[in-house]
Amino acid sequence: MVRMNHIKIKQSLDFRSVAWALYHLPFVCSYDQMMQDHAGASGIAEGYRYRFDQNIREGKAVSHIIRTLLIACAVGAAGSALAPSQVMAQSVACPVKIGGVLSLTGSMGSVGKNIANSAQLAVQHINGGGGVKGCPVELVLRDDQGQPNVGVDAAKFLVEVERVAALTAAISSGVTIPVLTSVSVPSKIPQIACCSSAPILTTMAQEGKTGGFFFRTFPTVKNLAYPPAKIAAERGWKRIAMIYVNTDYGTSLVKDFTRATEAFGGKVVKAVGFNENQASYRAEVASALAEKPDAMFLVAFPQDGATIAREWISLGGTQNLILNNALRSPDFVKAVGGKYLAKAFGTDNASAAGPSVNVFKDAFEAEFKASAAGPGIYNIYDAVMVLGLAMNIAPDLSGTAIRDAIRKVHVAGGETVSTGPAEFKKALGLIGKGAPIKYLGATGPVEFDANGDVSGPALAWRVDGTDLVIDRSFSTEDMQKLFKEIDG
Repeated sequence: MVRMNHIKIKQSLDFRSVAWALYHLPFVCSYDQMMQDHAGASGIAEGYRYRFDQNIREGKAVSHIIRTLLIACAVGAAGSALAPSQVMAQSVACPVKIGGVLSLTGSMGSVGKNIANSAQLAVQHINGGGGVKGCPVELVLRDDQGQPNVGVDAAKFLVEVERVAALTAAISSGVTIPVLTSVSVPSKIPQIACCSSAPILTTMAQEGKTGGFFFRTFPTVKNLAYPPAKIAAERGWKRIAMIYVNTDYGTSLVKDFTRATEAFGGKVVKAVGFNENQASYRAEVASALAEKPDAMFLVAFPQDGATIAREWISLGGTQNLILNNALRSPDFVKAVGGKYLAKAFGTDNASAAGPSVNVFKDAFEAEFKASAAGPGIYNIYDAVMVLGLAMNIAPDLSGTAIRDAIRKVHVAGGETVSTGPAEFKKALGLIGKGAPIKYLGATGPVEFDANGDVSGPALAWRVDGTDLVIDRSFSTEDMQKLFKEIDG
């Protein structure tokens, strides 16, 4: 179940809706009991849940308790085969809430919506596979608008008012870091970021500033800085200008790309930072153009990136463009025009190939009738699935218990569990027996190091007309060799 912060739930009782819910409750529960051997909660139960949620949105049904009972029936059927310690939820408040702080509007809104959809899909799969300790899971989303102060306020609301058990936050490192320091660490709430790559987060963990409560399913910014430097060198682009978003993510990418470019014999001739949401960036473009670069590396989110790219081209800038992962967006291509991006390339983190990736991809595209290509879509799914698994492993739903259990989601020698509701149900069966598991997710193996980081493959992409096409792949082993080549 997903609840958006902008949906207002009317609290006064509508007795017709309550009567409807109470009348149908036995039928939902009895039907789910009959279907308990299925991989997930029955479709009929799901139908009742969505119908009831729709009534809530329309202000017709108002009892949160009744809604929770309906969903608990659907989840209870899928979880009934588990060990008593996993099924019994007397000490757990239902539904179990996971908070999401994501950019649904603002400069990252166009990518944030699909990321939010992927988080929603993960919750559907968790509930379809048995939920958490016999309870349904509810994803409560708040929009950070890409702004740090808004993100902190959103996280505080989720922790202090909604009483979420864990957070997935955020897309931008500039939001992730203040949420971590101002909310998650003081509240001892686990936080998994889907898309934040700033290396300062690793440094904070090494210095003990995260308390072990921070994890990310997205590799560090080196994965996005070193491959484009290598490709630019192969293309003979030696003098490169950068126009970058003035955030922790942007400044970190400038630092690592500059290091890698110099290692390959090139030079960053100018790096111009910009603040988001401006009507024009002609001054920044003119400053970068003054150095007469061979190429320009644009580090931006789609809305601002399109404005900068159009102004760059209109002022005579080269079409030898390097694009960061956030610009791997159909909205960006449409706004700029594919014919102006024919010489451009971009890079992004990649998913490992295999059934776990395909199951997620097929489910996402079937559910939302949209491509699963794009930044963060695979990563957020794994972030939420890891939380769901960890909550079942943990002896209770305290922040410290969940934090410690996150590292037990991928245990060497454990039995492999994968994506989708059937695999989640399999995982709960193993957890109920006390057996170790090894989660193989939408991004491949999800194994956190001591700092809460993951490593992984990368890819290069290009624009073909209006299509985004993968042009080259870097395996995890390739990336390790590249790191050694540059860092020594």
